[in-house]
Amino acid sequence: MKTLASCLNKIVKDGYGENFKVTEEGLQSLETEKIYKADQVNIVNFFRFEGASDPSDSAILYVIETTDGAKGSLTDAYGMYADPEIDKFIKDVEQISKKHAHITEERH
Repeated sequence: MKTLASCLNKIVKDGYGENFKVTEEGLQSLETEKIYKADQVNIVNFFRFEGASDPSDSAILYVIETTDGAKGSLTDAYGMYADPEIDKFIKDVEQISKKHAHITEERH
């Protein structure tokens, strides 16, 4: 994907239509206003976009699924312009995902 807009259009077509924002309480759906804690969120993909002439144009798009089936996206600035609240929430989600990744492999 070349632009943030084209990537957003593609993920919406793929069923990720909700828009999310980070609040003090957690990740909030702008459509339903439901709040999700970090352990209720899975980041299924992310895309970084670099501003061609201005670093302040850099952005990151997170593709999100929640434990109750909500699917959507969260957009943030990237780098020094990133929102510290979003950054903290995403790190919490990543830590929880790493904890769940410790699955023992069965041997036959």
